[in-house]
Amino acid sequence: MPSSDTYLMLNGPGQGLYKEKGSKFIAYARPVVTEEDIVAVQQELRKTHYDARHHCYAWILGPQGQQYRANDDGEPNHSAGDPILGQIRSAGLTNTLVIVVRYFGGTKLGVSGLINAYKTAAAMALEEAPVQEKLITQPYVLHFEYAQMAEVMRLVKDLDLIVVQQDFQASCHLHISVRLSLLEPLKRGLEPLYMVRLEALED
Repeated sequence: MPSSDTYLMLNGPGQGLYKEKGSKFIAYARPVVTEEDIVAVQQELRKTHYDARHHCYAWILGPQGQQYRANDDGEPNHSAGDPILGQIRSAGLTNTLVIVVRYFGGTKLGVSGLINAYKTAAAMALEEAPVQEKLITQPYVLHFEYAQMAEVMRLVKDLDLIVVQQDFQASCHLHISVRLSLLEPLKRGLEPLYMVRLEALED
C-alpha cells in the first residue's frame, strides 16, 4: 500500500479479453497524466476498433485521485463505466485509464451480466499492467547567502531532498522537490538558519 505521500499508477499498458454469450469485451489499461493523454488513447482505440458497438471507459487522475469520470457509451446507465471505475479504485490506482471495447454477439446480457463483463474485463487488463509507486512532491526554492551553503546542503543531504536546479552566486537559489512528509522536518531544520528563505512554487 502507498504511504501518505506516495500513490500508485501504471508503469505500462495492460490488456484483457472477456467473452460472454458471443459478445467480446476487450479491455485496455493505460497510464495517463492529463486529459489530453486520455483523448489520445481514446482516438487511437476508436481507429483500431472502428467497428465495435461500444467504447466504455473510466479514468482517475491526480495524486489523490481527485479527478475521475466514467462513461457507459450507450450501454444501460451505470452498467459499464462505473464497474470499470470500481476496478481502478479497487486496485488503489490513479493516473489510470481503462477502456473496454465491446463487440455485440447477438444475445443481450442484461444489466447484471453487463456489470460483470465490464468489471471482469477491466480487472483482467489491470492485472496485466505493471504498477509503480510515485512520490507526491511540491516544488520549492531555497534562497540563502553563499556563506550558508554548507549548512543548507547538509540539510538537503540529510533529508534526501531532490535538487532540480541550483544557482550558486553571492545570493544562492536552490530549486528542490520536497515529498510531503519531509516538508515539516525541512521547515524545522531551517529555523536556526537565519536569512534562509523557503519559497513555494506553483506545481
